[in-house]
Amino acid sequence: MASGDYEIVPGERRIDRRRVLQWGALGLASALLPVRGFAATRESSITERALSFHNIHTGEDLDVVYWVRGQYRDRALAKINHILRDHRTGEVKAIDPRLLDLVHALGQALHDRGPFHVISGYRSPKTNAFLRATGHGVAAKSLHLRGQAVDVRLPGCALPVLHRAAVALKGGGVGYYPGPNFIHVDVGRVRYW
Repeated sequence: MASGDYEIVPGERRIDRRRVLQWGALGLASALLPVRGFAATRESSITERALSFHNIHTGEDLDVVYWVRGQYRDRALAKINHILRDHRTGEVKAIDPRLLDLVHALGQALHDRGPFHVISGYRSPKTNAFLRATGHGVAAKSLHLRGQAVDVRLPGCALPVLHRAAVALKGGGVGYYPGPNFIHVDVGRVRYW
């Protein structure tokens, strides 16, 4: 019999150390599965994804179902692109659907509190250059320029709670800005500041 095998003799079991370790690892993994399994089942059973935004600069509100049964809805995406436009120039850019899914997941993690108050969505090159020149500390190659970042707050949700929930998702970059009271989320590489 090879090392690591076990032999079952009627009325007796012989188990080696390797098998015990394998079973222990399997037991530990299965103890973690119900939580992850439930989350995966819950997400896979969702047939719609909706978002709610309030643009603090324009006063506009939007409640929209943007995804139904695995398909993004073009008209809904156009409405989201509009509300997340550069409020200084009026320029509209397509927002990356992965960002919408990330914001949706953030809302789900916080039990659908909303609407998200938008401080900054898409940012045109002109606006980004202006903010850099006036010392607002924005990145030269900000993901806002590509429609892959949004700065938000969530009334009724303490900023540290919102921040922790965004970090826990590990969906991209998360910035914490307690002074102006918002967080930044993007779909770039996972990083925190």
